[in-house]
Amino acid sequence: MSIQKGDKIPSTNFMTMGPDGPEPIDSETLFNGKRVALFAVPGAFTPTCSAKHLPGYKNLVSEFKEKGIDTIACTSVNDVFVMDAWGKDQGLQGEIILLADGNGSFAKAVGLELDGSGFGMGSRSQRYAMVINDTIVENVFVENGGEFKVSAADYLLENL
Repeated sequence: MSIQKGDKIPSTNFMTMGPDGPEPIDSETLFNGKRVALFAVPGAFTPTCSAKHLPGYKNLVSEFKEKGIDTIACTSVNDVFVMDAWGKDQGLQGEIILLADGNGSFAKAVGLELDGSGFGMGSRSQRYAMVINDTIVENVFVENGGEFKVSAADYLLENL
């Protein structure tokens, strides 16, 4: 069963790119004492993710901050080097934290993994967005297969 409103975020680790290379960050550090808008994409550099999903959040960073969001983060079952390259390609300058879930451990822990093997992509994350307030899920929106509606930045912003 997938994570629901009111559930505590499971304890897992992500990787981010720091000034000296890859750095681990645990979910407690990321979510404890903060209100976080987290969205997940099936893959960095994929068409919808690169053309719509990430840019939507990038364009609305200040609006999210105005509504009490401390951090915007994006996760994907990609390695930290791919996520870093994607961030550079998208012109991110620290507005959004890119969280590499290379082994899909977070996607599995929240019950939102996706079998992309039919597309040659292996195990991935479903497309979703959630608001986490001090490690507790305030709201979660999971897309139906192939759709891009409820995880979009403007939809999440309207539902804060």
